[in-house]
Amino acid sequence: MMNNDSVFLTIPNKPDYISMVRLTTSSLANKLGFDFDTIEDIKVSIGEACINSLQFCHKGSISIVYESYIDKLTIKVSNCKDNIPKEIEEKKDRELGILIIKSLMDKVDFTDEGIEMTKYIK
Repeated sequence: MMNNDSVFLTIPNKPDYISMVRLTTSSLANKLGFDFDTIEDIKVSIGEACINSLQFCHKGSISIVYESYIDKLTIKVSNCKDNIPKEIEEKKDRELGILIIKSLMDKVDFTDEGIEMTKYIK
């Protein structure tokens, strides 16, 4: 992955695919030159963001967009598409996941569409 590239990943709304997303994220972050500990932080954050998206619907897909820049990696995780909304039963788990993301990433924005996370290259 080079600077100013975008990578698009769409996964089914199933927890089985989160490990694949974490592996993809790890590979992209490694190509950008992040160190091991930072890659682990980014992998935990993307996992939590995907779990957060899974909690919003019964079916559909989750879209993930990776955007690389000379000084940062930005990851956008959308709430699932074509969804049937459901009640979020595990509110405390969701809040803990959001806290984890905020503590591990440099910048985090929450929108109606999902979560946008940024990690700066140091």
